[in-house]
Amino acid sequence: MTVHTTHERKPSLWSNLKTSLKSEHQDFTTGSIRKAIFMLAIPMILEMCMESVFAVVDIFFVGKLGPNAAAAVGLTESFLTILYSVAIGLSMGATAMVARRVGEKNYDDAAKAGAQAALLALLVSVIISIVGFFYAGTILSLMGANAAIIEMGTTYARIMLSGNIVIMLLFLINGIFRGAGDATIAMRSLWLANICNIILCPILIHYFGLPGAAMATTTGRGIGVCYQVYHLFKGKGIIKIHLRHFIPDVSVLKGIFKIASTGTLQFLIGSASWIAMARIIAGFGGDAIAGYTIAIRLLIFFLMPAWGLSNAAATLVGQNLGAQQPDRAEKSVWKTAQYNAIFMAIVSVLFFTCAEFFVSLINNDPAVVKTAVLALRIVSLGYIFYGVGMVMINAFNGAGDSKTPTWINLFWFWVFQIPFAYLLAIVWNMGPTGVFIAIVVTETCITITSVILFKRGKWKLIKI
Repeated sequence: MTVHTTHERKPSLWSNLKTSLKSEHQDFTTGSIRKAIFMLAIPMILEMCMESVFAVVDIFFVGKLGPNAAAAVGLTESFLTILYSVAIGLSMGATAMVARRVGEKNYDDAAKAGAQAALLALLVSVIISIVGFFYAGTILSLMGANAAIIEMGTTYARIMLSGNIVIMLLFLINGIFRGAGDATIAMRSLWLANICNIILCPILIHYFGLPGAAMATTTGRGIGVCYQVYHLFKGKGIIKIHLRHFIPDVSVLKGIFKIASTGTLQFLIGSASWIAMARIIAGFGGDAIAGYTIAIRLLIFFLMPAWGLSNAAATLVGQNLGAQQPDRAEKSVWKTAQYNAIFMAIVSVLFFTCAEFFVSLINNDPAVVKTAVLALRIVSLGYIFYGVGMVMINAFNGAGDSKTPTWINLFWFWVFQIPFAYLLAIVWNMGPTGVFIAIVVTETCITITSVILFKRGKWKLIKI
C-alpha cells in the first residue's frame, strides 16, 4: 500500500513579492507576523521611495531656467513644509482610525472615518488656497526672496498653493489605504502621479516657463488623486466610501482632529529642529552649510525605505488593537523594529566606509566634501537607533497615541538638541562636528525614551 503525504508548501520569496504588489486586502490580524510585515512593507517602501521624487524632478528641470527659478521653487517648497505637516498629521489620524475599525471588521465605519478625514482636509485646503492665491508674492518675500525671485516665482507659488488640495488628498487618501492594509493602491497612486509629472514637467516648462513646473506637479498629483478616489468609490477593496459617509459626525471628526493636530505638531517640531541645526552650521560658512545639506539629502534618501518599513508597524498596531489582540500588536512592532535595525546597520556600514563615493556623486568641491563626509560618518553611527526609534514612533501613531511621540520630540529636539548643539559647536568650539554629535546623541535618546514608554504599554489602552 502506498501512503501519500502532503506537505504545505511555503510560498517562495518571489511569490510573496508578487502578492504584496497586488491590490488585494489581506487580514493582518491572523497568520504569520513576518509575512504580514513583508506584505505591507514592500509597497510602503516603494511608495516612500517616490515621496521625494516630485521636488527632485522639478528642481532638475527648473534648474535650467536659472538660479532665480530654482530659488523660487526652493522657497515655495520650504513654505509648503507647513502644508506637508498638516497633511501628514491628517494622514496619521486617518490611518489610525481606519486601521482600528478594519481590525474590528467594521468596514462601514472605516469608510466613514476616511470620509470625515477628507472633510477636514478640504476645510484646511480651502483656507490655504485663498491665502496662497492672494498672498503668494508676500509669502515669497517673507521667506527671504528678493525682487527678482518674487517677480519670477509668484505665479509658480500661486499655482502650488492654490492647488494644495491635491497634495492634501494624496497624503490623506494614502493614509486611508494604509490603514485598511491596501498599501499597494497607495504605492500605485504615487507612482502614477510621479510618472505624469516627469512627462509633463519638461513639456509645460517649455511652453509656460516656471509656472509650467507648478502646472505639471499639480496635474500629476491630481491624476494620482483621481486614481485614489476611483478606488475609494468603485474599487474592489474593503473600504467603499458613499456620499452618506460625508455627513459630518462630530465625534468622529473630534477623534481624527485630536490625532491629526498632535501629529502635525509632531512633524513640525522635528522639521524646525533640522532648520535650527542648519542655522547653527550656517555660521561656519557656505562650504559647511553646503556639505551639511548634501549629507542630509543623502541621509533622507536612504531613510525613505526605513520609513516605509516603519509605516507597516502603524497599520499592524491599529488593526490588531481593533481585533482585541494587543500582544500580537506588540510582537509586530518588535519584529518590524528588528528588521529596520538590520537595514539601518547595513546603511551605516555603507556610509561609514563609502561616504566619499556617495558625496562625490553630488559635489566634488574639497571643502564641501569634507563636511559632508564627516556628517555622514558621525550621524550614521546612530542609524540603528534611528531605525528602531521611527518604528516605535509610528507604533504610537498607529495606536492613535500621537501625543506621546509629540512630547518626546518636543523635549529631545527643542529642549535638549538645539541647546546641546549650540554648546558643542559654538561654546566649545567644535564647529559642525558638534552639531553632528548632537544629532546622534539626540536620536539615541529619543529611541531609548520611546522604547521605555512603549514597553509600559499604555498605548494599548487608547480608545479611538
